Amino acid sequence: MKVLRLGHACYLLTSKEGKRYLIDPFLSLNPGCPEEYTKPAFLRTIDAVFITHGHFDHTQGLEEVENANPDVLIVAQYDFGMILLQKGYSNVHLLNYGGSIYLDDVKVTMVQAMHTSSYGETEGTPIYGGQPAGYIFNFHGDRTLYHSGDTTMMADMKIIQDFYKPSVAILSASGQFVMGPEEAAYVVKHLLDVEYVIPNHQFPNSHTTPRPDVLEVMVQQFPVIETMMNKDEKLLHLLEDDDKTEVIILNYGEEKEFSILEEASVYK
Repeated sequence: MKVLRLGHACYLLTSKEGKRYLIDPFLSLNPGCPEEYTKPAFLRTIDAVFITHGHFDHTQGLEEVENANPDVLIVAQYDFGMILLQKGYSNVHLLNYGGSIYLDDVKVTMVQAMHTSSYGETEGTPIYGGQPAGYIFNFHGDRTLYHSGDTTMMADMKIIQDFYKPSVAILSASGQFVMGPEEAAYVVKHLLDVEYVIPNHQFPNSHTTPRPDVLEVMVQQFPVIETMMNKDEKLLHLLEDDDKTEVIILNYGEEKEFSILEEASVYK
């Protein structure tokens, strides 16, 4: 299994079989997404898109994906999925907490997150988008990955770990709109039992962005994103003495392969 970071919360998971699963498409307006990954040539290679909630920095690129790849599968929480269907998106698979979808090489289960969800909030009156979610990706004969979505810490993470047994977590850790590094460190130490954790929801700064022009516009329009910079390294510092879990900091556009565990996950 490979994990490619395409922004503060946008990731591409590639299975051993070469299937590509995109989480939270924030593309052309995303200062962390290298330009090559906003092009139709790349978007046509996506097999499925998974949406955690409706906020613009998680859904802005959805129309771009479907324009390039009209038959792409879109997986979303029931209420938000119904909004997408009413807006003309065709291949939408509805899930709710505890529900799963079985694809060729992965079972994906929707799990709870504690956040909010609205849609179209940058264009006019926000539309209620249902409950936010996280996902468990149980890859056939490979690792199991937990993407927390935007969330605060919650006791349910212990149940998620005990039952689904992920070994890799993409975990919110930037603060202000999600839990901060201190809360994320607590989650890793006391609620999760993963081998690797990837800090999530941090925006790039002027030194780390692959698209400085996009970052400049984003900071002008949404200066609040400056509070969500340089937090990945803080989680690394907080967990530097933790022998259980390794913090993996992915640069924007960087991909890492996580080798198969000897006790590979079971595709149920």
